[in-house]
Amino acid sequence: MTDEAHHAPHPTTGQYVKIAILLAIVTAFEVALFYLDDAVDMGGWDGPLLIALSFFKFVVVIGWFMHLRFEKPVLTRFFAGGFLLALSLYGIVVGSFLVGLITR
Repeated sequence: MTDEAHHAPHPTTGQYVKIAILLAIVTAFEVALFYLDDAVDMGGWDGPLLIALSFFKFVVVIGWFMHLRFEKPVLTRFFAGGFLLALSLYGIVVGSFLVGLITR
């Protein structure tokens, strides 16, 4: 038995189009949310919502367009570990800037 027999079938062209339309809708929502922030008070939820939507798009793109969803689970864990490390570093840098602003 070859490795090809263990892989899930890749998406069809129609599924790729549906995923692209979904990504376009989420992007349009992000742009609208960005401009809506000036008109409506979101109570501070606009930033976290934009980050969550961006993370969703990131997962969809690497999962389907970069075929990570169809690879061995160890590759997914490796990629997720690197992403968590990068996210942690981002949090540390942003946190250090906030501490610098507060202690001024």
